Amino acid sequence: MTDTSCTRNDNLAWVAGSDAPEKGRVNLGFMPLSDAASLIVAATQGFAQPYGLTLELKRQTSWAGLRDRLQSGELDAAHALYGQVYGTHLGLGGAPTEMAILMGLCQNGQAINLCEPLRRAGVTNADALVAQVRQRGAKLTFAQTFPTGTHAMWLNYWLAAHGIHPLEEVNTLVLPPAQMVRHLRSGQIDGFCAGGPWGALAVDEKQGFTLATSQMIWPDHPEKVLACTRAFAERYPNTARALTMAVLEASRFIDASDENRRGTARLISGGEYLDAPLSAIEPRFLGLYEDGLGYAWRDAHPLRFFAGGEATMPWLSDGIWFMTQFRRWGLLKEDPDYLGVARQVHQLEGYREAAEALGIEVPARPMRSSRLFDGRVWDGSDPAGYARSFAVHAHPSLTPLAADARS
Repeated sequence: MTDTSCTRNDNLAWVAGSDAPEKGRVNLGFMPLSDAASLIVAATQGFAQPYGLTLELKRQTSWAGLRDRLQSGELDAAHALYGQVYGTHLGLGGAPTEMAILMGLCQNGQAINLCEPLRRAGVTNADALVAQVRQRGAKLTFAQTFPTGTHAMWLNYWLAAHGIHPLEEVNTLVLPPAQMVRHLRSGQIDGFCAGGPWGALAVDEKQGFTLATSQMIWPDHPEKVLACTRAFAERYPNTARALTMAVLEASRFIDASDENRRGTARLISGGEYLDAPLSAIEPRFLGLYEDGLGYAWRDAHPLRFFAGGEATMPWLSDGIWFMTQFRRWGLLKEDPDYLGVARQVHQLEGYREAAEALGIEVPARPMRSSRLFDGRVWDGSDPAGYARSFAVHAHPSLTPLAADARS
């Protein structure tokens, strides 16, 4: 990868005197996924040092383990699932820990894949899947990556929009993303929802096909975030700001050109990061998709790390959306203070300081409006009503949350 280090004299004031990071060495957790790229680039390509930071990358094997290490302080900050941060903050599936989102890391780039036996049986679209679910004696089994994570919510939303109740008509289990293809190959699961490169790898190895991408569900949807505990953000505010600036610069660099994206794909494919074939990373990294059914396309909403600051902005409405889905699926027994919780979690002032110092425009309002694939518009204005508006939802007798897998 081309050396990206350069002198940033305009920003040296941030590492001097009272603005100097309180903690110069930061343990930074990440999962082996394509959308961890901005953290890897920030740590290895000279983006952190000008801010007085050394980023120690710590690869994790499961989202549950990453969460536990954030809570214990073994990790200072991490690449995290949007919904996972909220679940941890709200105490869903464990003891609550006040959490902080420093910035968004990406939008788009996840996929729902089905297995090769279903392809051979002609189950290659939503209608055929519905028919299969209704006719089959035993339930199909789908894997996702964390009970309150984004992949659980994309899978639930997509199934429900097609009339399949995700809590009653199929079985689901939790697997680390890097184990998805192996479980698909062995026949232990019929499909999965996870981030790249694992969906593309299933296609490359002819173990499955991509039925839907997450950006088909919600174009430019929220995905991963840079997260830490609220205690860390409050104890080390200069460190949190410097970390945000370093990752913002790395995010902007990746999105600046296809050449930068290709170089980044080569970097993250290495054994210490994703340990996956470049052929499963680079095409979807560039927005080039093949579904394993003979269809190829250039995606209008590819994996984005920066997008002029839209992908990095910690939109309050994005966080509130996940809480509406927790309520919909019985993970929350009552409506929370949706906006109040989001304001606690999102470090908007710190993000604004970091972004403006880098000349990145920050929207005046921390809410945005989006239209999902079922025609519903989400703008954060009535979360309680939105959560109740779906025909397919959890029955009140369902338990709030099954224990999460710790594989």
